[in-house]
Amino acid sequence: MGLAASKKEMSLRRRLYQVISVAGILLATSSFAQKTVVNTSVIIVDLNGSGNFTSIQSAINSLPDSSAMPRTIHIKPGRYYEKIFITKHNIVLEGEDRETTKIIQNIARDEWRCDHKDDWGVATLNLSGNDITLKNLTIANDYGFTQKEARTVSCASDSSGKKVITNSGHQMALRSMNTTRLKVINCRLSAYAGDTVSPWNLVNGMFYFKDCVMEGGVDFYCPRGDAYAENCTFYANTGPASIWHDGSTNPDYKTVLKNCKFDGYKGFKLGRYHKDAQFYLINCSFSEAMANEDIYLVPTNNEIKWGRRVYYFNCHRKGGDYAWHKDNLQTAQGSPEANTISAAWVFGNRWNPEKM
Repeated sequence: MGLAASKKEMSLRRRLYQVISVAGILLATSSFAQKTVVNTSVIIVDLNGSGNFTSIQSAINSLPDSSAMPRTIHIKPGRYYEKIFITKHNIVLEGEDRETTKIIQNIARDEWRCDHKDDWGVATLNLSGNDITLKNLTIANDYGFTQKEARTVSCASDSSGKKVITNSGHQMALRSMNTTRLKVINCRLSAYAGDTVSPWNLVNGMFYFKDCVMEGGVDFYCPRGDAYAENCTFYANTGPASIWHDGSTNPDYKTVLKNCKFDGYKGFKLGRYHKDAQFYLINCSFSEAMANEDIYLVPTNNEIKWGRRVYYFNCHRKGGDYAWHKDNLQTAQGSPEANTISAAWVFGNRWNPEKM
């Protein structure tokens, strides 16, 4: 009896030990899983290998297509020679410092379109996802800065089979396709020539820029849809106009530039349009290098259904104002007051980026 009881007691002890061991493993696994979730709520990209990924695109690819909450990818300082594609939604690309966290490519649009049917891939940053935020980054297309001489390339789309590529053609740092609700905060968007910043969506495009620097050539800031830029600096390297707008599918579409600064080469022109457009410039300042020419309509066969819509309020040029940018905000539809013009006013009740 004593020996049987001893064996039975030993068996019970072994079972109890097994239960405790399994429970401990489950608890440890649960704790590790919770820790992993916390640690990966912000994904770190570092060229030197101290983060979760060494490339930005790999970090983006690791995420599910959609999320109810923003997913943040924090990018450590460095020069990332990547062409970025974002087709996923609710993503934040956040650099550590605008001047030291740089995404760089060299792409001439004219050359790209020789072998591609559309613009997907034509820019340093190519967007097709919604609810995208960019912070504290330099996004540069360096083609025009590094390629000074014209080049002749094979070109399947040209009847001659070849094409001359110059450094004055379109060079996009940012190009969106179907994106809506894009926020760009404290970023530098840089190219030598045209269409540097091309947020395009004539269905429901909503684009918000704040505290940014943009530079390029012709139409280097050229939104299609609704756009709002505040406290931004624009610098024209070349070209016959700096800003451009396309609002041709909706009479309410507008581009608003508030508390912005404009500078460039001597004789740079402010802006132009060749489709229905609507410009609001509020509290803007112009350098003395700006030419004496208002935002102008390019000769076009396009029907301009809603007339000329270019509005100024409290805009001044260093060295003396030109007559054409005098206050005329009261002539805009609804006679809005300058202090009511904000991002919420531009996007209406569809989106207020300043509350998110």
